[in-house]
Amino acid sequence: MTLVIPAADCRSMEDVRSQIDRIDRALVGLLAERQTYIERAAVLKPSRDTVHDDARIEDVVGKVLTEAKRQGLSAAIAEPVWRELIARSIDLEFTAFDQRK
Repeated sequence: MTLVIPAADCRSMEDVRSQIDRIDRALVGLLAERQTYIERAAVLKPSRDTVHDDARIEDVVGKVLTEAKRQGLSAAIAEPVWRELIARSIDLEFTAFDQRK
């Protein structure tokens, strides 16, 4: 387990990279957990045409942007990252939906 060093306390690029790697590992875990819910949605949705939901996409992005602002994450990072995450999640959900038995 990597010790958490606040950014302002990093004394070298090695420290910075170690912290970024630590955060990336945590993000992978959260994304893997998120994926399980996407896969479950594919089981629960009644029809394929409910997989892509524009209103839900905008709702999610709006919530993310609110939280990004609260936590100091640039909207220029948050919005495109989440829109891509949502697009890839929808692709995965279509695949999972089509594989239902």
